[in-house]
Order: sequence, then C-alpha cells, then structure tokens
Amino acid sequence: MKADHGLDDRKLKILQTIIKTYLETGEPVGSRTISKYTDLNLSSATIRNEMADLEDLGYIIQPHTSAGRIPSDKGYRLYVDMLMEDKEHEITEMQEKMLQKADKMEQLLQQAARVLANSTNYATMVSAPTYNRNKLKFIQLSQVDANQIIAVIVMEGNIIKNKIVTVAEPLDNETMLKLNMLLNTNLNGIAVEDINLGMIARLKEQAGIHSGVISDVLDAVANTIQLDNDLEIYTSGATNIFKYPELSDKQSAQEIISAFEEKQQLAELVTQTLASDENKGIQVYIGSETPVQTMKDCSVVTATYELGQGMQGTVGIIGPKRMDYENVMKTLKTLMVELDAIFHKKS
Repeated sequence: MKADHGLDDRKLKILQTIIKTYLETGEPVGSRTISKYTDLNLSSATIRNEMADLEDLGYIIQPHTSAGRIPSDKGYRLYVDMLMEDKEHEITEMQEKMLQKADKMEQLLQQAARVLANSTNYATMVSAPTYNRNKLKFIQLSQVDANQIIAVIVMEGNIIKNKIVTVAEPLDNETMLKLNMLLNTNLNGIAVEDINLGMIARLKEQAGIHSGVISDVLDAVANTIQLDNDLEIYTSGATNIFKYPELSDKQSAQEIISAFEEKQQLAELVTQTLASDENKGIQVYIGSETPVQTMKDCSVVTATYELGQGMQGTVGIIGPKRMDYENVMKTLKTLMVELDAIFHKKS
C-alpha cells in the first residue's frame, strides 16, 4: 500500500533523518544534526522552517525541555508504512528475477542431460537443485483484502513461497506490524527443520487471538521442505538402453524406460543420493547395489553438484555394467565444474 503523506522530497528526507537519528541515539534531534546527516545542502535556518512545518503537520513534536524534535506516532506510522512498501518492492523484484533464473535453469539442466546422453551414449538424468537444512531469511504478511492476507516467505538461496491466509476479520496496520515483528524476530535464520512444537506453541501464545494466522503461516513454511513434490528431474537418452543387447533383450529395458517416463523412482534415487553421508563427489552403483531395483541389470553413476547455501542437485548416468567408467567419470567431473561456474556467474 502506497503511503499517502503529501510531503515533498525535502520534508520527507528531513523527517526520515530525524527518525533514524532518534532511533539510534534516543536524543531529540536539532537542525544542526540534520544538516550533517543529509546531502540536501540546506542552511540550519531552512531546516528549522521545514521542521516547523513537519511539526504543524503532526509528524514530529518538541519535548518541552529541548530545542530538538522527536517523531510523533504519526511520524513513526509513516516511516513504518514506507519501510513495508520498500520491502514489498524488493520482494516483487526478487520474485521476477527468480522466475527468470528458474526458466534459464530449466533450459540449462535439460541441455546438460542431452549433452551427457550424446557424449556417453547412455541414459541420463539431472535433478534441479534443492535445499538441505534451508534457513528462513524473511517473512512478510501483507493485507490483500478484508478477509485475506498474503504471507511471502523468503528462504536462504532466495526461494520464495507465497501463501494466502484467510482471516475472520480485517487486521489493522498495528496488528500486521506486530505479527511481522513476532515472526521475524523468532524465525529469521532458523532452519525449517528446527522449528519444533515448543517454538510453535510460544509463537501462537504471543500472537493471542491471531494464533490461527501464525499457524497457517507456519504450515506454509513447513511445505517448503516437501522435497519429492517439488523435485524437477530432466532426462535424456533413455532409448540409448536399446543399443546394448544385454539390456534390450530383457524386460528390464521396458522397466528402465518406464522409470524414466514416470520419474518417481528417479526421485527416490536423487533423495537417497542427497541424503547419503558420502554424497560428495561421484558414486557408482553396480547391478544390485543400485537403490532403484528396476535398474539392477545396469550400472548407475551419480554425482552431487553444490551451488552454495546448501543448494544441491544430482546428475546420474545409467548404462550397462560394461559402461566406459573412465569416460563417464571424466564427463561428470567436467559437468560439475561447468555447472559450478555457470551458476556462480548467474548469482
């Protein structure tokens, strides 16, 4: 919501300086102090005139024992509204950038799967990066209409989730501010997995009659760690399996093709690979060692790529047991380096 204050830029800048200085020092702010902190290049006399206008408009007040001014409740309200407006702009811009990045990422990973399939002549898969032990960066609640608010949840790595929460009655600005402060004071920097029942109970107790809103927001936070539902897997070269007689003569070829089409078993492979304590570097599963039983006649080589801030994904190559392991490992290592370079360049 755009703050409707009717102040020109000069008055606004002076008011913001008074509020910021007072928040830092706790002392009434005079015209000389303002001239030091702003780049308006105004004389103390001009600043005093502007401060008099701000006082007449009710944005600042003068304690009777001081020549300086302090913010009024009206001044604080304008300051907070403008802060929230700026934060909404930041989040909107961040969402747009992340959507653009997601489109580029999808194209990049699909291309990586194709290149791998062409260079190895095996079936390949690449999972989109997911976040392990992801931490909350920021939560913002904003009014949509009388009966709805939107919770914007920003996670480490700038994953953004939106949740519409229905409310029984409109929440005033003071309540929204209180709930925003409550959530961010208690949850910023906390890993989602570390939000326990005791923490939830304390938050709901502090929220009082608005505990239902807190509960709905925390449900939305919990949904961010649902890995399998959100896991994107890009595949290529599944039909390469038919190039190898020991696989194409068996029913397992059809099972492998089905696994690539349905992707559920590939998601389990990715989940197990990322959950492994030894998921650094390259892993080789030969025959029955593979976590995916439909691939028990194959060899599966996986590698975990890391993009920082706990963001990881899996690359997999599926072929016959007589696969060219040396070439596969060399190709995977090259891809790891390229993915790392590309993603760090984009960030």
